[in-house]
Order: sequence, then C-alpha cells, then structure tokens
Amino acid sequence: MSPEPQAPRSAPESTPGPASAGTATAQAHGAGARGENVIHNIGYRNYDGPRLGRGYARTSLFEQSLRGAYGLGRSAKSKVLPMILFAVMCVPAAIVVAVTVFTEAKQLPVGYSAYVIQMQPVIGIYIAAMAPQAVSLDLRFRVVPLYFSRPIERGDYVGAKYAALSAAIFIFTGASVVILYVGALLAKLDFGDETKDFALGMVCCLVFSVLHAGIGLVAAAATPRRGFGVAAIIAVLTIPYMLISALQAIVSSQDNTAAIGWLGLGSPGSLIDGLQSKLLGGRNAFPLGQELTDAQVSVYVALIAVLIAGTYALLLRRYRKAGL
Repeated sequence: MSPEPQAPRSAPESTPGPASAGTATAQAHGAGARGENVIHNIGYRNYDGPRLGRGYARTSLFEQSLRGAYGLGRSAKSKVLPMILFAVMCVPAAIVVAVTVFTEAKQLPVGYSAYVIQMQPVIGIYIAAMAPQAVSLDLRFRVVPLYFSRPIERGDYVGAKYAALSAAIFIFTGASVVILYVGALLAKLDFGDETKDFALGMVCCLVFSVLHAGIGLVAAAATPRRGFGVAAIIAVLTIPYMLISALQAIVSSQDNTAAIGWLGLGSPGSLIDGLQSKLLGGRNAFPLGQELTDAQVSVYVALIAVLIAGTYALLLRRYRKAGL
C-alpha cells in the first residue's frame, strides 16, 4: 500500500521582533503627533495706532525725571528728603512774610534774589541728592542702552535730564520767592516795585537753576555710584564758595577792593551773587558790599554762558562713550 500524501506544512508565522515593534509604535505615534501639531493663534496683532515718536519720548522722560526729583510716583521713603528740604526752603520765607506783615514794614527784610543766595546750603543739599537720582542710577543698573533702543538719541536723553533737573531746582527756589511776593502784597507794599523785583528774582532763580543743574549732572554722571556723586556735588558747590568767601574777606581787610569782584569768578554761587547784585537789582554778600564794574559784569555773564554750554557738551560727550 502506498502511503497517503501528507499536506504540506505551513510556514511558521513570523513573530514581530523588537525592531519591528518599535517601528510600528513610532509610526503610530507619528501619525497621532501629525494630527495634534497645530499652530495656535495667541492673539498677537500688528500695532496700527499712531506712532508718537521722539517728541513724546523726550516729554515722557522729562516728566518722569521731574517727578522723580520730588519722589512722586515712587515709594514714601523717596519723598521724605525732597519734601523736608522744600519745607526748609519755604518756612524762612513764610517767617519773613509774617514779620513784614505784623511789623508793618515798608519793605521786605530780604530781597528776592538775595534770599536765594542766602539759602544756597539748602539748595546745594537738594541738588546733591537729586542729581545722582536722575542719572547715576541709570548708569549703575545699565539701563541707558534701553533708552537708546527707542527712537530717542543721546542728545534727547541729555536734554530731557538737563531740563528736568533745571525745572526741579527752579520750582525749589521759585516757590520761596513766590511766598515772599505774596507776603509783600499782603503787607500792602508798592505793587509796581514789588512786581518788578519779583520778576527779577525769578530770572535769578532761572539762571541759578540752569547753571547748577548742569554742574550737578556732570558731577553725578561721572560715576555710577550714587554716594560718590553726592559727595562730588557737595564738594564742587560748597568748597569753592567757602574758599572764595574767605579769600574775599582777606583781600577786603587789606583794602584791595578791586580783587573782590574778580575772586567772585571762582565759584558758581559767587557768580550768581555778583550777577544778581548788578543786573537784577539785588544786594550781594561780598565784603563791604563791593559792586562789580562793567568789565567784571561782562566777564561774569560770559563765564556763566560758557559754564552752561560746557556742562551740556560734557554730558553729551559722556553719553557718547562706548560701553553704555
């Protein structure tokens, strides 16, 4: 008997190995990922509003710097010193007014311009505290390049800071002059004479503010350290004035009155003092009340103009330096 034919043996089913299993898994995940990867619209849109430009940036920087000079928009701690100094500046003026009214005096005990000159120590402390606040902190924390990343340029930055500190000092000094003027009107002093003297006093405040703002900013911008800036400003404003006053007293004791006026060129305070006594109807604090000659007045005016222009130029140069 012949044997029965056997059915052919089927090939064994292949078992998926690790490589094939991984490929299938990756394909499955890839298909799922392609279905889930979508771009989400998170709402960014192009700005279609007005472009305010450099003028708005300069104005904003000026306003922010001016407010900062009195601690406005900052913590309560930042307001303490400027407000105390402002009160110290104005309270003596109010006392002068009270004395004038109750004694029925025929004129104010102190002139408008002279009052500003006599209060120079208080004004110097204010400048020493606020000028570093305006520029030193920007240098210390390296935020100056952020300003220049906007449409403003270095000249815009310097101009805004210079104008803001000048305005702050003008408000600081002019407020006491306004108090004196109101007191003179309350005391029923001559309206025409007092108004004229008041206007000259405000001019003195303006020149004083612009000159001292430039000097304060140059000293403050020389270092990013606020403490060093404060010390430098006090030294620049105080030491020359005390030295010149001492030298004027020495030469006056030797009857060398001609040198008194020339020595006044040595400090910002004596410069303003001599100018206001000759051109703004005030009285200077020079020994023997020495008046300036016409030649000296011309030199005083020229030197004040040079100092204002020179400090502004130095600030521009400071902020053009590389590494800011």
